[in-house]
Amino acid sequence: MVDNSMEVPEISIGDDAHSLVKEFAANTAFRAAERHELTTEENPFRRPVRPDDLGWLDYSKPMREENVLKLSALLGHRMLRNAYDSDLLYVAPADTEAAADDGAAFYSAHNRVHAALARPILERHLFTLLDEVRAPLETAELAALKRHILEHYRRRSAEPGDAFEAARSTRARKESSTFLLLQFSAFLPASNAAVARNAVGEYDRAHPTLRRLLLGEYTQWAEASQSYEKLMAGAELKTTAAAYWQLYLGTSLARGNHLHFTSANHERLFAFLGALLHKKLDEQAVRAPLSAVLADGLGVGTEYFDQQKAFTETDLGRLVDELVAPLVERFGRRVIEGVYAGFADATWLAGLWDRDVAEQLTWADRIEEYQDKAAKLDHHITSAGIEVDLDTFVESSDETSTTHVHNEHRLVMIESGQMHFWNNVTHKIALNQGDKLLIPVSRLHGSTVLSGECTYHQPIIPEAMLQQLS
Repeated sequence: MVDNSMEVPEISIGDDAHSLVKEFAANTAFRAAERHELTTEENPFRRPVRPDDLGWLDYSKPMREENVLKLSALLGHRMLRNAYDSDLLYVAPADTEAAADDGAAFYSAHNRVHAALARPILERHLFTLLDEVRAPLETAELAALKRHILEHYRRRSAEPGDAFEAARSTRARKESSTFLLLQFSAFLPASNAAVARNAVGEYDRAHPTLRRLLLGEYTQWAEASQSYEKLMAGAELKTTAAAYWQLYLGTSLARGNHLHFTSANHERLFAFLGALLHKKLDEQAVRAPLSAVLADGLGVGTEYFDQQKAFTETDLGRLVDELVAPLVERFGRRVIEGVYAGFADATWLAGLWDRDVAEQLTWADRIEEYQDKAAKLDHHITSAGIEVDLDTFVESSDETSTTHVHNEHRLVMIESGQMHFWNNVTHKIALNQGDKLLIPVSRLHGSTVLSGECTYHQPIIPEAMLQQLS
């Protein structure tokens, strides 16, 4: 009998919970990035996590909603994806020493054991809040579930999201289109791998058609591999797993992780089916706007999108019946509750992703404006004699800052030396002595020191001060 409770269970490890996460993150394949590792196109196992930050983060407790775009979420979803992927097959595209060493660490018995221990702790930290933000279904009946899903299909089709509008509104269309495609590459292969997990098993007596449906879903993805590779190549990108690891937003990783969460934990079968329904609906809703953005920004063809079968509202309604009805007959209303929870949670994560991508694209496209804002903020602080919290860093040319986000607004102020600041694969931003830049809370970025040594300061800007000067 399936236990379909959506609450993430308490982990009875006590004070050792966070220590287990730290031990998992200490794997050499997850060490902080080096200066030549902005991308890892030949190495699917190299996945920097910034393990030093685990010295002050805490994964032993559930994350609060206000932190969903902050550092513990980003690093948490990086680690959780690594845990899920440790039992999937990846093969490096070339025989390099780095890939061989990192692959041995990634697939070692030591890593698999620590992945198994850390995974439920990370799941609890990252996904418990879904129970808190989820609105209830009007009634636990198949008709109500179906009505809710079809209504969302109509809304999603009419309003695909702010991310696409943000990409179309940028001045640097190539850069924004590339970044948008990177985010899809962070969860599209992962979500299909999650579907494949549940295609394997013996459950035909309970659901005679489910195996065929899941195999069919994964077969469509496998058959699209060449056109997907061509789509990525249009942006000068490769399809190697985790090739652009440092540029994946935490919300992009979260969307793939949620499907893994519901499929790897087999007691969540009903929630998995809800997440699968959202996946089908979402892919149809974004197909046209994503194709248009990529055609405009990159000039790529639409073969990948054109070969996908149209998925109409009627098709969706039929799929709800086929997936859910046989299980309702056997297990009753908790099937409805579980399917709804999985669908509602995937919907919430997709909405969070849409906002996150739109804000990241807008900020990255207006770096000059944020340099001007930084100068004004610095002048205001200095002239008014305001004391703010401040961190100072002295880094050598051997050091690179693995991409991350801040939990507050920060300025970057270069006292001496030079660094490259980056938030995309398309270009880097040179910062020299005296330069300043405002990095808003939750905006993904990294840096590499170019000079022999670079000294820079990061004043922390209160929200009220930023709003006052805006």
